[in-house]
Amino acid sequence: MSSWLLYALLSALSAAFVSIFGKMGLEGLDSSAATAVRGVIMAIFLVAVMVVQGHASHLPEVFADRRALTCVALSGIAGATSWLFYFMALKTGDVSCVAPIDKLSVVFAVLLAILIFEEEVSLTHGIGIFLIALGSLIIAVL
Repeated sequence: MSSWLLYALLSALSAAFVSIFGKMGLEGLDSSAATAVRGVIMAIFLVAVMVVQGHASHLPEVFADRRALTCVALSGIAGATSWLFYFMALKTGDVSCVAPIDKLSVVFAVLLAILIFEEEVSLTHGIGIFLIALGSLIIAVL
């Protein structure tokens, strides 16, 4: 198994637990406050992982490259807004409905990659992306 595939599967499994633990933790709480606490915990955890792995020496490289830093910052803002909306949706919706709709991000990411990076998508991949969109829409409507 390719390392990217293993990491992608582990990412998906971790994301599934985000939904479950998030839904459990939101009972009686403000979703924005809970998301902010989650973000602080994530930051502490990620800094600890970076330090333990010995990658702290790479921080100056990130801050020195203005374009990369801008893109990383925009990615962080996009991720934060994604999680704010996700937790707001989980607060009032069922995980079984919210999580699949959230996965429309896959469809949006592929469309943006085609537009921005001029990536090419094979017919097979296109059909798969279409089925993801269709499945999400079926869940939203039914």
